[in-house]
Amino acid sequence: MTRARRITAASLLLLCSAAQAAKPTSIAFISNAETSDGKPYAQYTVKCNDGRSVPLTAWDGHRKWCVGETGNTSCNKQQISAAKSACLES
Repeated sequence: MTRARRITAASLLLLCSAAQAAKPTSIAFISNAETSDGKPYAQYTVKCNDGRSVPLTAWDGHRKWCVGETGNTSCNKQQISAAKSACLES
């Protein structure tokens, strides 16, 4: 019986730690911009539930969402996926 209780306690601990991970609370548009070679992109800010704000950029007509301002790190096809990554990474 003690082994079953240990397994149960370990799984509950894992679930609780996942629930405490930083999550996005809002995504706000900042501005449209262009790179030096003329490639357009949009700048956003993701606010996380731990109080941080992380920059997010949208490229290729909002088909590619990237964490950061350069567009070459941690990119996703969906805005919410990129926002979740931004809150977890930073």
